[in-house]
Amino acid sequence: MNDTVNPEKRRPIRSFVLRQGRMSVAQTRALETLLPRWGIPYREAPLDLDQTFGRAAPKILEIGFGMGDSTARIAAEHPENDYLGIEVHGPGVGSLLNQIEAAHLTNLRVMQHDAVEVLKHMLVPASLDGVHIFFPDPWHKKKHNKRRLIQPALVALLCGRLKPGGYLHAATDWQEYAEHILAVLSAEPSLSNTAADYAPRPDYRPLTKFEQRGIRLGHGVWDIVFRKTGK
Repeated sequence: MNDTVNPEKRRPIRSFVLRQGRMSVAQTRALETLLPRWGIPYREAPLDLDQTFGRAAPKILEIGFGMGDSTARIAAEHPENDYLGIEVHGPGVGSLLNQIEAAHLTNLRVMQHDAVEVLKHMLVPASLDGVHIFFPDPWHKKKHNKRRLIQPALVALLCGRLKPGGYLHAATDWQEYAEHILAVLSAEPSLSNTAADYAPRPDYRPLTKFEQRGIRLGHGVWDIVFRKTGK
């Protein structure tokens, strides 16, 4: 009997664990009534982003938007851009859907699915002008580091979806993860750092309440912003 495992059939290491959490009545209702309007269902077929948003405009992807507060604010303050947010956790998706509806944000769409699969099967090469990855799970225990979202393979995949001149912006409040992100992005040949190492927080990224509290307590936050080189 051959015990060799086909590499193509191995379960991928995921950067998230599906903890559904407690859904509020409003979040549950949003998933039922608003996701069909503002959500994009996953399917293994190329997605035409201009057709989805009904216009040609810069397209920004956010991976892991949490409860969506920053995502909604960025979209509201930058109507010239279109934003696609991906999150796997139901409460966060429901929360952002309610914010989209309340603020009438026509430039924001939501997907509830694994971002890696969306990148591989739905987003075509050179379709994105920017990528946001704000405060991803640091998986701070050494034995869990392999679960971190930002790894060379993902960065290479993202670069394939970015247009030349497009940017990749990550932020974290874990210094060791910031060092890891900086090293991974620096090793990607198609990316160039916009700063000597860590970047000042761009004006478009709002401070979260959690982040403001951490800053008051003397905790650090690191922004890393790279751009895709080439024509």
